[in-house]
Amino acid sequence: MGGVLGCVIVDQSTVGMKEQFGKFKSVVKPGIHFVPWCCGINVAGRLSLRVQQLDVRCETKTKDNVFVTVVASVQYRAIQEAAFDAYYKLTNPRSQIQSYVFDVVRASVPKMILDDVFEQKSDIAKNVEEQLEKAMTNYGWEIVQTLIVDVEPDETVKRAMNEINAAQRSRQAMTEKAEAEKLLQVKRAEADAESKYLSGVGIARQRQAIVDGLRESVVAFSHNVPGTSPKDVLDMVLVTQYFDTMKEIGSHSKNSTVFIPHGPGTVKDVADQIRNGLLQGHAGSH
Repeated sequence: MGGVLGCVIVDQSTVGMKEQFGKFKSVVKPGIHFVPWCCGINVAGRLSLRVQQLDVRCETKTKDNVFVTVVASVQYRAIQEAAFDAYYKLTNPRSQIQSYVFDVVRASVPKMILDDVFEQKSDIAKNVEEQLEKAMTNYGWEIVQTLIVDVEPDETVKRAMNEINAAQRSRQAMTEKAEAEKLLQVKRAEADAESKYLSGVGIARQRQAIVDGLRESVVAFSHNVPGTSPKDVLDMVLVTQYFDTMKEIGSHSKNSTVFIPHGPGTVKDVADQIRNGLLQGHAGSH
Protein backbone atom coordinates (compact mmCIF):
# COMPACT_ATOMS: atom_id res chain seq x y z
CA MET A 1 0.00 0.00 0.00
CA GLY A 2 2.89 2.31 0.85
CA GLY A 3 4.44 1.71 -2.56
CA VAL A 4 1.20 2.65 -4.30
CA LEU A 5 0.94 5.87 -2.27
CA GLY A 6 4.64 6.62 -2.77
CA CYS A 7 5.59 6.09 0.91
CA VAL A 8 8.71 4.10 1.99
CA ILE A 9 9.73 3.06 5.51
CA VAL A 10 13.40 2.75 6.44
CA ASP A 11 14.16 0.75 9.61
CA GLN A 12 16.27 1.88 12.55
CA SER A 13 20.10 1.46 12.13
CA THR A 14 19.53 1.37 8.38
CA VAL A 15 19.78 3.93 5.59
CA GLY A 16 18.26 3.83 2.12
CA MET A 17 19.72 4.87 -1.23
CA LYS A 18 17.30 7.14 -3.07
CA GLU A 19 17.70 7.20 -6.83
CA GLN A 20 15.93 9.06 -9.62
CA PHE A 21 15.89 7.37 -12.99
CA GLY A 22 18.81 5.18 -11.83
CA LYS A 23 20.98 8.06 -10.55
CA PHE A 24 21.85 8.49 -6.88
CA LYS A 25 19.90 11.34 -5.35
CA SER A 26 20.31 11.17 -1.54
CA VAL A 27 20.66 8.99 1.53
CA VAL A 28 17.37 8.24 3.23
CA LYS A 29 17.52 8.02 7.03
CA PRO A 30 15.32 5.82 9.26
CA GLY A 31 11.63 6.70 9.22
CA ILE A 32 8.80 7.10 6.64
CA HIS A 33 9.52 8.98 3.43
CA PHE A 34 7.47 10.11 0.47
CA VAL A 35 8.93 8.74 -2.74
CA PRO A 36 6.97 9.75 -5.85
CA TRP A 37 7.65 6.75 -8.05
CA CYS A 38 5.78 8.39 -10.86
CA CYS A 39 8.67 10.88 -11.09
CA GLY A 40 11.23 8.10 -11.40
CA ILE A 41 12.25 8.31 -7.74
CA ASN A 42 12.65 5.13 -5.71
CA VAL A 43 14.73 3.60 -2.87
CA ALA A 44 17.14 1.39 -4.78
CA GLY A 45 18.50 -0.40 -1.72
CA ARG A 46 19.17 -0.33 1.99
CA LEU A 47 22.42 -0.38 3.94
CA SER A 48 22.66 -1.68 7.52
CA LEU A 49 24.68 0.38 10.01
CA ARG A 50 24.86 -2.43 12.55
CA VAL A 51 28.12 -4.16 13.50
CA GLN A 52 28.62 -7.29 11.46
CA GLN A 53 31.06 -10.15 11.99
CA LEU A 54 32.99 -12.18 9.46
CA ASP A 55 34.96 -15.31 10.42
CA VAL A 56 37.80 -16.05 8.03
CA ARG A 57 39.71 -19.36 7.99
CA CYS A 58 43.11 -19.02 6.36
CA GLU A 59 45.49 -21.94 5.81
CA THR A 60 49.18 -21.12 5.67
CA LYS A 61 52.61 -22.45 6.63
CA THR A 62 54.90 -21.41 9.47
CA LYS A 63 58.64 -20.80 9.31
CA ASP A 64 59.32 -24.32 10.64
CA ASN A 65 57.19 -25.82 7.82
CA VAL A 66 54.07 -26.60 9.82
CA PHE A 67 50.72 -26.12 8.09
CA VAL A 68 48.22 -24.26 10.27
CA THR A 69 44.73 -22.85 9.87
CA VAL A 70 44.39 -19.37 11.35
CA VAL A 71 40.84 -18.32 12.22
CA ALA A 72 40.33 -14.54 12.23
CA SER A 73 37.16 -12.82 13.40
CA VAL A 74 36.59 -9.36 11.89
CA GLN A 75 33.89 -7.01 13.23
CA TYR A 76 32.97 -4.18 10.87
CA ARG A 77 30.17 -1.73 10.02
CA ALA A 78 29.27 0.84 7.42
CA ILE A 79 30.11 4.49 8.15
CA GLN A 80 26.88 6.52 8.02
CA GLU A 81 28.62 9.63 6.68
CA ALA A 82 30.16 7.53 3.89
CA ALA A 83 27.06 5.47 3.09
CA PHE A 84 27.33 6.32 -0.62
CA ASP A 85 30.84 4.78 -0.82
CA ALA A 86 29.86 1.75 1.27
CA TYR A 87 26.89 0.96 -0.98
CA TYR A 88 28.16 1.83 -4.45
CA LYS A 89 31.95 1.26 -4.38
CA LEU A 90 32.00 -2.40 -3.33
CA THR A 91 29.81 -5.14 -4.67
CA ASN A 92 30.74 -7.59 -1.91
CA PRO A 93 32.51 -6.04 1.11
CA ARG A 94 32.74 -9.42 2.91
CA SER A 95 34.75 -10.88 0.05
CA GLN A 96 37.03 -7.84 0.03
CA ILE A 97 37.67 -8.12 3.79
CA GLN A 98 38.41 -11.82 3.42
CA SER A 99 40.99 -11.11 0.70
CA TYR A 100 42.84 -8.61 2.91
CA VAL A 101 42.83 -11.05 5.85
CA PHE A 102 44.35 -13.75 3.63
CA ASP A 103 47.01 -11.35 2.40
CA VAL A 104 48.12 -10.16 5.86
CA VAL A 105 48.01 -13.58 7.55
CA ARG A 106 49.96 -15.28 4.76
CA ALA A 107 52.53 -12.50 4.89
CA SER A 108 52.99 -12.62 8.68
CA VAL A 109 52.73 -16.25 9.77
CA PRO A 110 55.45 -17.67 7.44
CA LYS A 111 57.97 -15.45 9.27
CA MET A 112 57.23 -17.16 12.63
CA ILE A 113 57.74 -20.61 14.06
CA LEU A 114 54.67 -22.44 15.36
CA ASP A 115 55.21 -21.55 19.02
CA ASP A 116 55.52 -17.85 18.17
CA VAL A 117 52.25 -17.97 16.22
CA PHE A 118 50.44 -19.05 19.39
CA GLU A 119 52.24 -16.49 21.52
CA GLN A 120 51.86 -13.55 19.11
CA LYS A 121 48.22 -13.90 18.07
CA SER A 122 47.50 -10.37 19.27
CA ASP A 123 50.29 -8.98 17.06
CA ILE A 124 48.91 -10.80 14.01
CA ALA A 125 45.42 -9.49 14.78
CA LYS A 126 46.77 -5.95 15.12
CA ASN A 127 48.50 -6.16 11.72
CA VAL A 128 45.31 -7.45 10.09
CA GLU A 129 43.25 -4.69 11.67
CA GLU A 130 45.67 -1.93 10.59
CA GLN A 131 45.74 -3.14 6.99
CA LEU A 132 41.96 -3.55 6.84
CA GLU A 133 41.42 -0.11 8.36
CA LYS A 134 43.60 1.54 5.72
CA ALA A 135 41.91 -0.26 2.85
CA MET A 136 38.25 -0.38 3.91
CA THR A 137 37.94 3.21 5.14
CA ASN A 138 38.27 4.37 1.53
CA TYR A 139 35.20 2.27 0.73
CA GLY A 140 33.07 3.61 3.60
CA TRP A 141 33.59 0.72 6.01
CA GLU A 142 34.93 0.89 9.57
CA ILE A 143 36.84 -2.01 11.14
CA VAL A 144 35.64 -2.19 14.75
CA GLN A 145 37.86 -5.02 15.97
CA THR A 146 39.91 -7.94 14.67
CA LEU A 147 40.69 -11.06 16.68
CA ILE A 148 42.69 -14.20 15.99
CA VAL A 149 40.36 -16.62 17.73
CA ASP A 150 42.14 -19.88 16.93
CA VAL A 151 45.30 -21.42 15.50
CA GLU A 152 44.78 -25.00 14.33
CA PRO A 153 47.87 -27.01 13.37
CA ASP A 154 47.58 -30.08 11.19
CA GLU A 155 46.16 -33.12 13.01
CA THR A 156 49.43 -35.04 12.82
CA VAL A 157 51.27 -32.06 14.29
CA LYS A 158 48.75 -31.89 17.15
CA ARG A 159 49.36 -35.52 18.00
CA ALA A 160 53.12 -35.04 17.86
CA MET A 161 52.91 -31.98 20.13
CA ASN A 162 50.75 -33.87 22.62
CA GLU A 163 53.22 -36.77 22.64
CA ILE A 164 56.14 -34.39 23.22
CA ASN A 165 54.31 -32.70 26.09
CA ALA A 166 53.36 -36.06 27.58
CA ALA A 167 56.98 -37.26 27.36
CA GLN A 168 58.28 -34.06 28.98
CA ARG A 169 55.78 -34.30 31.82
CA SER A 170 56.57 -37.99 32.34
CA ARG A 171 60.30 -37.23 32.43
CA GLN A 172 59.74 -34.42 34.91
CA ALA A 173 57.62 -36.67 37.11
CA MET A 174 60.29 -39.40 37.06
CA THR A 175 62.97 -36.84 37.93
CA GLU A 176 61.02 -35.49 40.87
CA LYS A 177 60.24 -39.02 42.07
CA ALA A 178 63.95 -39.91 41.91
CA GLU A 179 64.83 -36.74 43.83
CA ALA A 180 62.25 -37.62 46.48
CA GLU A 181 63.62 -41.17 46.82
CA LYS A 182 67.16 -39.80 47.01
CA LEU A 183 66.15 -37.39 49.77
CA LEU A 184 64.39 -40.19 51.62
CA GLN A 185 67.48 -42.41 51.44
CA VAL A 186 69.68 -39.57 52.66
CA LYS A 187 67.36 -38.93 55.59
CA ARG A 188 67.29 -42.64 56.41
CA ALA A 189 71.10 -42.80 56.29
CA GLU A 190 71.37 -39.72 58.52
CA ALA A 191 68.89 -41.21 60.99
CA ASP A 192 70.75 -44.54 60.99
CA ALA A 193 74.09 -42.80 61.56
CA GLU A 194 72.63 -40.73 64.38
CA SER A 195 71.10 -43.85 65.94
CA LYS A 196 74.40 -45.74 65.76
CA TYR A 197 76.24 -42.77 67.19
CA LEU A 198 73.87 -42.49 70.14
CA SER A 199 74.01 -46.26 70.65
CA GLY A 200 77.81 -46.11 70.70
CA VAL A 201 77.73 -43.25 73.19
CA GLY A 202 75.38 -45.25 75.40
CA ILE A 203 77.55 -48.36 75.28
CA ALA A 204 80.66 -46.35 76.06
CA ARG A 205 78.96 -44.72 79.04
CA GLN A 206 77.70 -48.10 80.21
CA ARG A 207 81.19 -49.61 80.09
CA GLN A 208 82.64 -46.57 81.80
CA ALA A 209 80.06 -46.92 84.59
CA ILE A 210 80.94 -50.60 85.02
CA VAL A 211 84.64 -49.79 85.24
CA ASP A 212 84.00 -46.98 87.74
CA GLY A 213 81.76 -49.25 89.84
CA LEU A 214 84.31 -52.02 89.94
CA ARG A 215 87.04 -49.61 90.91
CA GLU A 216 85.00 -48.16 93.75
CA SER A 217 84.09 -51.67 94.97
CA VAL A 218 87.72 -52.79 94.96
CA VAL A 219 88.87 -49.68 96.86
CA ALA A 220 86.09 -49.97 99.44
CA PHE A 221 86.67 -53.72 100.02
CA SER A 222 90.44 -53.26 100.39
CA HIS A 223 89.92 -50.63 103.07
CA ASN A 224 87.33 -52.64 105.00
CA VAL A 225 89.11 -56.07 104.87
CA PRO A 226 92.76 -55.84 105.93
CA GLY A 227 95.25 -58.09 104.21
CA THR A 228 93.47 -58.20 100.83
CA SER A 229 94.99 -56.74 97.74
CA PRO A 230 93.00 -55.01 94.97
CA LYS A 231 93.78 -57.98 92.69
CA ASP A 232 92.19 -60.45 95.14
CA VAL A 233 89.09 -58.31 95.45
CA LEU A 234 88.78 -57.91 91.68
CA ASP A 235 89.13 -61.66 91.13
CA MET A 236 86.39 -62.32 93.65
CA VAL A 237 84.06 -59.72 92.07
CA LEU A 238 84.64 -61.09 88.60
CA VAL A 239 84.03 -64.68 89.66
CA THR A 240 80.83 -63.58 91.42
CA GLN A 241 79.64 -61.87 88.26
CA TYR A 242 80.58 -64.94 86.26
CA PHE A 243 78.39 -67.19 88.43
CA ASP A 244 75.56 -64.64 88.33
CA THR A 245 75.70 -64.74 84.55
CA MET A 246 75.62 -68.54 84.51
CA LYS A 247 72.62 -68.48 86.82
CA GLU A 248 70.80 -65.97 84.59
CA ILE A 249 71.38 -68.10 81.49
CA GLY A 250 70.09 -71.21 83.21
CA SER A 251 67.00 -69.58 84.70
CA HIS A 252 65.73 -67.97 81.49
CA SER A 253 63.32 -70.35 79.78
CA LYS A 254 63.60 -68.85 76.31
CA ASN A 255 67.37 -69.00 76.00
CA SER A 256 68.97 -71.53 73.68
CA THR A 257 71.60 -73.97 74.92
CA VAL A 258 75.01 -72.39 75.46
CA PHE A 259 78.18 -74.50 75.77
CA ILE A 260 80.82 -72.85 77.95
CA PRO A 261 84.07 -74.48 79.15
CA HIS A 262 83.67 -74.98 82.88
CA GLY A 263 85.85 -76.22 85.70
CA PRO A 264 87.98 -74.92 88.59
CA GLY A 265 90.81 -73.94 86.24
CA THR A 266 88.41 -72.43 83.78
CA VAL A 267 87.01 -70.04 86.38
CA LYS A 268 90.49 -68.63 86.98
CA ASP A 269 91.07 -68.23 83.23
CA VAL A 270 87.73 -66.49 82.82
CA ALA A 271 88.51 -64.16 85.70
CA ASP A 272 91.87 -63.29 84.17
CA GLN A 273 90.30 -62.63 80.78
CA ILE A 274 87.55 -60.43 82.19
CA ARG A 275 89.97 -58.51 84.40
CA ASN A 276 92.40 -57.88 81.55
CA GLY A 277 89.60 -56.75 79.24
CA LEU A 278 88.18 -54.34 81.76
CA LEU A 279 91.57 -52.91 82.61
CA GLN A 280 92.35 -52.42 78.94
CA GLY A 281 88.96 -50.74 78.40
CA HIS A 282 89.57 -48.49 81.40
CA ALA A 283 93.00 -47.54 80.08
CA GLY A 284 91.58 -46.83 76.63
CA SER A 285 88.86 -44.56 78.02
CA HIS A 286 91.53 -42.41 79.63
